[in-house]
Amino acid sequence: MSAAGDQGANGARPFPHLRVEGSARERGRAYGAGAAERVARSVDAYREVFAAYAGWDWARVRAEASRYEAPIAAFSRKFAEELRGIAEGAGIDFADALAINVRTEVMFAAKARTAAESGRMPGECTAFVALPEASVDGHTLIGQNWDWLPHCFDTVVVVEAVQDDGPDFVTIVEAGLLAKTGMTSSGIGLVTNALVTDADVGEPGIPYHVLLRAILDAETLTDAHAALQRGRRSSSANYLIAHRDGLGVDVEAAPGDFSRLFLRFAEDGVLLHTNHFLDERLPVRDVSPWAMPDSPFRLDRLRRAMRAAGPKLSLDSFRDILADHADHPFGICCHPDRRLDRLDQDATVASVLMDLDARRMWVADGPPCETPYRALDYSDFLAKPSALAAEPRRSGLPAGGRG
Repeated sequence: MSAAGDQGANGARPFPHLRVEGSARERGRAYGAGAAERVARSVDAYREVFAAYAGWDWARVRAEASRYEAPIAAFSRKFAEELRGIAEGAGIDFADALAINVRTEVMFAAKARTAAESGRMPGECTAFVALPEASVDGHTLIGQNWDWLPHCFDTVVVVEAVQDDGPDFVTIVEAGLLAKTGMTSSGIGLVTNALVTDADVGEPGIPYHVLLRAILDAETLTDAHAALQRGRRSSSANYLIAHRDGLGVDVEAAPGDFSRLFLRFAEDGVLLHTNHFLDERLPVRDVSPWAMPDSPFRLDRLRRAMRAAGPKLSLDSFRDILADHADHPFGICCHPDRRLDRLDQDATVASVLMDLDARRMWVADGPPCETPYRALDYSDFLAKPSALAAEPRRSGLPAGGRG
């Protein structure tokens, strides 16, 4: 395990990097062993979080999490093996690894049950895609601020995975979880937002973080869409996905099957999302505005900032926007609200920018207002050819009109 880059000027330590390879079980073991201390912190932290949000002791959490084992295995034996490997490598019970991988299903189901009576919860994220026609250099750019519980400053890792059964990928993720934000050798870039509806009741199905991992195995956007349609999803979420061929899609998902996926495409080459549903066809009640009431204000701020920075956007544009503090402490760059209980506070744990054409990533290991971005060049690491046959060039759309 290594920590790439120098310590930031504000004293923030770079998140550790792990490079793993081999079979699914072997990759999981290497991940778990390399991040064992941080995995243990994740388990300890969620033991407290689940007690606060759901009122469950750890034995109850493990029992509830066990109901997801069969749906995960039915969805993908490979991901089930990776999970078992993580547990073995980290020296924890498989039930503990499973429990932290369904943390969304536990916490957001608890919030959905009490949304009208309870206050806000952590889970904000601000995400964007800029397709070639909207970017200065004609590249596909994607990124986000990831806002979550402050304990994650001590649990996040950067996993760099070499696969013989799928694209190689890089993901910035809480230690012990399968995947989060990431970029792949196939050209996929993935960012995401928490959502919650009154249908988020903890019914076992495919968990959120398993679906994030599945998207990182996709070769195309169609593959990613198909993965989200396969099986019954347990929780709501937003998946903002782009490909270096100049395509992007935003997929809002409610619990259930393929009929509860809602696709949105770019306007003027840009896709933006925060933490509430935008599609009016949603057949269930969106609880997100109760749980995360700052979401509409961040989206409005993001839209206006994009318009002001345009018409062509650069990585510098996004660095400035993602450090914005309007509506502090609930801004795009989020800081803990000291008026709230400790377990109701959140912060921008990491900020991530990706250039899918260049296969480069920039990571701020903390709030981007005070943490410099580290440049991570994955042009060699993510150079593996696609598993598909020889790929045609991009379509014959005029320059500036792709996507």
